[in-house]
Amino acid sequence: MDDTITTLLRGVAKGNISIADARTALENASLTEEQMEKAIDHGVFNPAEPGSIISATLAPSGASYLTLFFFVWGLFWSCYWSFSLIYGLFNGWDQQQLSFHLAMTLTTTTLMGMIYLKYVLPDTIIVKYGMNKFVPEHTKDWKEYNW
Repeated sequence: MDDTITTLLRGVAKGNISIADARTALENASLTEEQMEKAIDHGVFNPAEPGSIISATLAPSGASYLTLFFFVWGLFWSCYWSFSLIYGLFNGWDQQQLSFHLAMTLTTTTLMGMIYLKYVLPDTIIVKYGMNKFVPEHTKDWKEYNW
């Protein structure tokens, strides 16, 4: 992970290296199609060591204005539908109206959860240690009886 391109990308992300300097450093770099496929497959298809933590390379966009707007919108409508449901319970509304308000509350909450999982929660995987699914044969303890 300490190759030239990764070092340049980290430097640009931290602000130590300007984008123009990174472009000039990579001007004469050339890759064949086979080398590029090998580099892409290296990061994707190599099995991870057990116990390692794998994170997404790109930061999730949980701080975007659209995501914040959606959560404010979702909180407003969740409160609206749930409080109208409570109001309807105390005033004797029929079951169809109450079930509609409950469904709208749950739908809005579900949409907020889906947006949270997709855009706010970081993509992190912890590779667990695997155990053998079978007991290997113990040759020193195995006795064969002839009849």
